[in-house]
Amino acid sequence: MPNTTPQKISGLEIQGHISPAFREILSDEALAFVANLVDKFQPKLTELLADRKSWQVAIDAGQLPDFPPETQHIREGDWKIKGIPADLQDRRVEITGPVDRKMIINALNADVKVFMADFEDSLSPTWENAVQGQINMRDAVDGTIEYTNPGNGKHYQLNEKTAVLICRARGLHLPEKHITLNSQAIPGCLMDFGLYFFHNFKKLLEKGTGPYFYIPKLQSYLEARWWNDVFTYAEEKFSLESGTIKATFLIETLPAVFQMDEILYELRDHVVALNCGRWDYIFSYIKTLKNHADRVLPDRQSVTMDKPFLNAYSRLLIKTCHRRGAMAMGGMAAFIPAKDPEINAKVMNKVKADKELEASNGHDGTWVAHPGLANIAMESFNKHIGAGNKNQLHILRESDAPISSADLLAVPSDGQRTEDGMRTNIRIALQYIEAWISGNGCVPIYGLMEDAATAEISRASIWQWIKHGKELSNGKKVTKTLFRDMLQEELAVVRSEIGEERYQNGQFSEAAKIFDEITTSDDLVDFLTLPGYDHLN
Repeated sequence: MPNTTPQKISGLEIQGHISPAFREILSDEALAFVANLVDKFQPKLTELLADRKSWQVAIDAGQLPDFPPETQHIREGDWKIKGIPADLQDRRVEITGPVDRKMIINALNADVKVFMADFEDSLSPTWENAVQGQINMRDAVDGTIEYTNPGNGKHYQLNEKTAVLICRARGLHLPEKHITLNSQAIPGCLMDFGLYFFHNFKKLLEKGTGPYFYIPKLQSYLEARWWNDVFTYAEEKFSLESGTIKATFLIETLPAVFQMDEILYELRDHVVALNCGRWDYIFSYIKTLKNHADRVLPDRQSVTMDKPFLNAYSRLLIKTCHRRGAMAMGGMAAFIPAKDPEINAKVMNKVKADKELEASNGHDGTWVAHPGLANIAMESFNKHIGAGNKNQLHILRESDAPISSADLLAVPSDGQRTEDGMRTNIRIALQYIEAWISGNGCVPIYGLMEDAATAEISRASIWQWIKHGKELSNGKKVTKTLFRDMLQEELAVVRSEIGEERYQNGQFSEAAKIFDEITTSDDLVDFLTLPGYDHLN
């Protein structure tokens, strides 16, 4: 729980509790570095977030996203990124998950090339989670991380050989309310980046790796420039060679897909790859085009990567990255293995088809959410990458027809809006919001590992159906009243599924209230995590 009396350290006001273990991470020197970052970069970040809103106003008024004319010379220019470190050249399978102690150990030990430790969509950013996560990351880098299950006594520790560690910071929009500078909450991304970099860059470099980051939810090349300035400042402050920090940027917003060349160009000393963050991308498509009645998507379950607008996004990312010498990472397989053999066989077939599509398109690697999917993903990429190769940078897709803005914006011609799909969305979003405000950001629900991105699709779809008065396949018109009736009915279904004890000990009523507010509001709430954050300690 937060302290009643804030503590001031290195100019920052800390409103969360500080145990002796936390104080090691929140040292005077580390917080002085974070304070420097915030003082230097928060003003520009405030401008960039305002620019997002201004841009969205034009889209809401009828414009469509497109390739920026002022940067045509960059798209047509002949240039490449600086280079890719040896331990990031083979990334054929990556596993992702929150910075939970047990998760970190299991993920680093998994049969994968990379573990992306996540302070963002799969982490509920309570004060405890955010700071304990930094402790866990430090111990992982040191090689000393261990965990004993208090229930069964099972002990976890690192294998001798582990996956490469990459840290994902929070998005630009998320504050860290427990730390303020001049009475203003600091950006969560600068806390995550600053503390991980400060405590670990020396040890990482000694071990022959480096301070590697995943950066989410970028919307423009100007935001890429901002991150490049942050990286350059950190390197110069600690007398490191330019390009020591390496980062992979997720292309998971609709505006960013039109600026991939520019994003790579702005970050050319530090970037190594772009990633198809497919779930957030689908959410961003809905959010960006929310006022466009002709751009409404069908059920989330039918919006798969073989749909033309998503396949075009994947192929354009590959072509753009490989032309510039950067790697092109595929998206998440959110499935988790099922205990029933027949169901599990179907799950594995879906994962195999998804990974075959990515690998055959030319991606250099992919994501899984569960170690049980690593082998099937590895098989697909081993087959397409081939013996003796580390990636598919040689796949340039030069014979492809040009991908136009129309291709990237095309609505799927098939797929329906069904009552079953809407009810499933409601149950998923309801359970995820409840878990998130309870401090858990990564939740298995109905055979999928749900995080904030998938919950965002669920609630944003319903909001858009309501706004444009769309009908379900059975003829029912989607209204606020229909949604509220279904919400109460599906709340009862969830209650029966999870049992009375779990329901009473949870925060389902509060989750339903939040869900109702963000789904029936006249304006689409940008991120469900923003109102949700008010409920976290």
